[in-house]
Amino acid sequence: MAEKLLRVALKEDRAPQESSSPVESHELCLAQQLEMDASWLPAYHLEPEHVDVIRAFVSSPEKDEERKLKFLTSIAVLFRAATYNSLCQGLDLFCQRYKLAENIKVLLEEEPRDQLHTAVWRSAMFAMTEMSFVEAVLEGKEIGLLQACFSGIFLLPPKEEMQDLKPFLYFTTMKGMDTMLVALVLNSPTSRVNEKMQSIFQMLLTFTTSERASVRERAVGRMRVLSFLLANYSSLKADPNEERHASRAEMQMPIIGQLLGHLLLLLSFKEEETGHLALDALCLLFQFKYQQHCATLTEENTQLQGDWETETTSLRTSPSATHIIESFAEYLQPSERSDIVRVFIEAMTDSSTFDKEAARNVLDVVRGNPDLWLVDVPKITSCIHKTLGCIKSVPARQSVESLMVSMADKCPQEVVTTLLQVAPGGDSTALALWEAMFSVPQTVRNILKELLSQLWDLKSRLFCTHLEDYCLVRLAMLASRDLGDRAFAATYLDFRFLKEERPAMLSLVLRAIMTLSERDEMARKMKVILPDLMRVLLFGYKAATTKALLVFRTIMAQLERREASHIAVQMAEFLLPLLDDELSQLRESSISLFRDLMMMAVGNDKREMKNVVRLGLLPLFFRLSDQTQSVAKLKQDRRRAQEFLIQSLSYLKDAQASLREAAVRFIALQTLAEDREPSIRSLVAQTVIIILSSSREQPRPRWTLRALCCR
Repeated sequence: MAEKLLRVALKEDRAPQESSSPVESHELCLAQQLEMDASWLPAYHLEPEHVDVIRAFVSSPEKDEERKLKFLTSIAVLFRAATYNSLCQGLDLFCQRYKLAENIKVLLEEEPRDQLHTAVWRSAMFAMTEMSFVEAVLEGKEIGLLQACFSGIFLLPPKEEMQDLKPFLYFTTMKGMDTMLVALVLNSPTSRVNEKMQSIFQMLLTFTTSERASVRERAVGRMRVLSFLLANYSSLKADPNEERHASRAEMQMPIIGQLLGHLLLLLSFKEEETGHLALDALCLLFQFKYQQHCATLTEENTQLQGDWETETTSLRTSPSATHIIESFAEYLQPSERSDIVRVFIEAMTDSSTFDKEAARNVLDVVRGNPDLWLVDVPKITSCIHKTLGCIKSVPARQSVESLMVSMADKCPQEVVTTLLQVAPGGDSTALALWEAMFSVPQTVRNILKELLSQLWDLKSRLFCTHLEDYCLVRLAMLASRDLGDRAFAATYLDFRFLKEERPAMLSLVLRAIMTLSERDEMARKMKVILPDLMRVLLFGYKAATTKALLVFRTIMAQLERREASHIAVQMAEFLLPLLDDELSQLRESSISLFRDLMMMAVGNDKREMKNVVRLGLLPLFFRLSDQTQSVAKLKQDRRRAQEFLIQSLSYLKDAQASLREAAVRFIALQTLAEDREPSIRSLVAQTVIIILSSSREQPRPRWTLRALCCR
């Protein structure tokens, strides 16, 4: 009766104030009297003093350390006695009325975060441990309490930095946390065990990415405890009221993939205790997954069961992430494997504290067996798209982009569909992924074919600002059809997709053309695009220009010399402004192509080429000292440079006085062209330009095209 009346009072506290009948008013009055006297609580007669301490603490404004410890100890003693004597009735109402969980959380949040001087943390967790034995007492409040415990204790300074720290206090505090976690799981109904462990693991994972070694170590230590619990749950479940224990096959943990991925990455912290704890946890989780797998085998397949102890010994002998992930692979669900892959992709971001090389090694394993690991293509593709923009390291980006290419080779339809769905219009990350896929011959053909079928109906949000403008659709139509030379040329002249002036799209189209042109047959067909490639140089987009030069060189190599001669002269003139470009890669491509074009001129085109080469003389000469080694190698070496100067001596005997004067100044200035002082080098360069400009219109019969060729 007393318990019923108290429930009425609690309900009244939560409900809006409304008029009540005389009978209800009488019951409420009686309930309030019972609240003042806790004798209605069955457990009160076991521990009356501790009940009074709890009530007094809650109502008192004074809460010094001694009172806090007595309050927490009284909770633990009361609940332990009630559980032992099976007198737990009403404890849920008692906790609710006096807000025990809320008061414990406040105490934890008030504790200092820079030192561990008192036993408040330890006493609070012991109290929570005892409370977990009573059903519904902590229901809905565990997450908040655990978050307060983890945030407070994990973020404490390292043991070595805490002054006057008592080792026993630290040890018992951490032990108290482990005991609390085990109790919270074991005292949960079987139906909620998965949910409870999932929530705790999820909270712990957030601390494993900390830059502080002590935080990682404390979090991984608790993960090890829970992993042991998971591996041995069937034999540890202690609730006598449960009709049966949950079997391993029923213990489904959706977070297991994320958990394994993080633990594998934590192995790289070998200089810390973290790495050893992570390995222990991995071996325990391997035991769980191995036995779970064996539990699903039919009687006919029982002979396939091995010895998990032998397997775990192998893991400890060779504790590398690549070896462990290969050992786990066959025992994991597809979703778990996909989650592991996602964890390693996210580990590549610049902000990640994990070892990038270890992550790349695991992704190499994944790419080596795409049928096993790259199962959930939409999920992994979305992860790559979300993550790539946060990766600036070139090796890391290449590793993730290579993974994308592997998926595109395996499942082009799913990759294309997902990217078109998740990428907004003009998305730079998606464009980078398309470009990576367009860099591989077989992949680009498969992707273009798939794009053709999908974009034709979708009216792409990604590639077009105008729905009628389909650059890649046109390219895909051209590349996907088996057209002869004439049909190819006619089709391109209808499309002219290289007239696209948006830098990102033009660069992407050129990337695809670069790859497609690697096939000699396709390169020969592409001679029709040469005029448009030259116009690309006029747009001034450096990335697109660099690609256009490479495509031009590939196509020109497939032409007969007589056919290429006139085009070579035209292109050489287009290249002149690029020979001295500020971008080293563009300079290298320009000079390399310029060298090839000089050798292609025949017949009357030689004279025109000679005039163009003269205009490029000065930038070529100065690039002999280019700090970019690949650029300098494309020019003459020091010996050739000296020959170049010696050849200039012929101008000293020229009939024209202006040329003789220019030659003297030019040759004299070359001794200062590599002066240590930047100001001198700059002045020399300016002077040489003036000299050559003043005499550019004069004929120079003694210069020969052969003398300018780089051999």
